Amino acid sequence: MKRLIGKALTLLLLFWSATLFAAEPIKIGALVAATGPASFLGDPELKTLRHYVEKINADGGVAGHKLELVAYDTGANPKKAVTFTKRLIYKDKVAAIIGPSTTGETMAIIPIVQKAKVPLLSMAGGVSIVEPVKPWVFKIVATDRMACQKIMEDMKKRDITRIAMISGSGGFGKSMRKQCKMVAKDMGIQILADETYGKKDTDMSAQLLKIKNTPGVQAVLNPGFGQGPAIVTKNFKQLGFTVPLYESHGVASKKYIEIAGKAAEGVRLVSPPVVVAEKLPDSNPVKKVCVDYKKEYENTFKTPVSSFGGHAYDALYAVVDAIKRGATTPQQIRDNLENLHGFVGIDGVVNMSPKDHLGLDTKSGMVLLQIKNGDWELAE
Repeated sequence: MKRLIGKALTLLLLFWSATLFAAEPIKIGALVAATGPASFLGDPELKTLRHYVEKINADGGVAGHKLELVAYDTGANPKKAVTFTKRLIYKDKVAAIIGPSTTGETMAIIPIVQKAKVPLLSMAGGVSIVEPVKPWVFKIVATDRMACQKIMEDMKKRDITRIAMISGSGGFGKSMRKQCKMVAKDMGIQILADETYGKKDTDMSAQLLKIKNTPGVQAVLNPGFGQGPAIVTKNFKQLGFTVPLYESHGVASKKYIEIAGKAAEGVRLVSPPVVVAEKLPDSNPVKKVCVDYKKEYENTFKTPVSSFGGHAYDALYAVVDAIKRGATTPQQIRDNLENLHGFVGIDGVVNMSPKDHLGLDTKSGMVLLQIKNGDWELAE
C-alpha cells in the first residue's frame, strides 16, 4: 500500500512539475522604430505584435506556454538598437528577437545576435541581411533585390529601358540602389542618371532637376523609405516630369499617400499584397491570411492597414510555428525556423532551409501597385 501511495505521489509530483514548467512564459524580444523618422514602419509593427501576443495568450498560449513580449522603441537609431539588443539578450533573457524595423539597424546588431546565439527575425528589406546566410539571422520580408526585379519587369513590359535613380542614403536606400544597379545590368536597362539624398533633406529639387535635364530618361526609380520618397514625389510633380515615377516597397503605407498628397497619383510601386487584400485573385494562396489580418487590424486600430504591420505578423507567427514544433530555447527556435516549410504568411509562402534564411516565394508575396484616386490599385 505504501509503495502504491509512494508511486502515486511521485507521479503527482512529476505532473505538478511538468505543469509548472509548461506554465513558464517564453520571452520574445522586439525592436521597433515606433517613433522617429521610421515610425510609419514601427508603429504598425508594434501594434500588431502587442495585439496578436495578447490574442494568442487569451487563446491559451502556444504549446502550453504563454508568450511574453519585451519590446523596445529604437527610433530607427542603430546605436539604440545595439543597446536594446544587448538588454534583450543579457537582461531580459529572450528566446528570440523580432526586428529591427530598418536595414541599417539590423546590420548593426547582427554581430551581437550571432555571438550570443539568439535567433533574429528582421523586419527590414535589405538582401544583405540574409545573404550570405548567417546561422542566427532570418527574415521573411521581400528583399530589395526582389523589389528591383519586380519593378524592372514592369518597365520592360512597358518598353522602358533607360531610367534614372534617386536613392535615399540610409541603409535601405543604399542597399536597394546597389541591387537595382545589378538587376538593371542583367535586364538590359541603362541607368542614365544616379542621384542620392540624405535622411534630413527636405527638398530634392536640385537632384531631380539634374535628372530632368538628362536626355533619354524614360522613368525615374526612387529606392528609399520614410518621408524622403514623399518629398521626392512632391518635387517630381512640381518640376513637371512627364515620365513615370516608381517607388519601392518602402512606401507601402497610406502615410506615404497622405504626405505626398495628389502628387502621388499615378506612382507605381511594389508591395506585399496585404494593402490590396480583397482585390487579390482567389488563386493567390496568401489571400485569406491577408484579408483576415487587414480586417482585424483596421477594426482594432481604426486606421488603414500597412504592409509593415504584416511583416510583424509573419515574424511573430513564424516563431509561434517554431514553438509549436517543440521549441522553447533559442537553439531549438533557430533550428525550427531554418526548417520552416509551407508557412503561408502575409508576405508570401515561406520555405526556409540551411542555405536560404528567407525562403520567400515572390510570386505569391509581391504585387505591383499604382496609386489611383488616393488609393492602391493592382497595376495594369
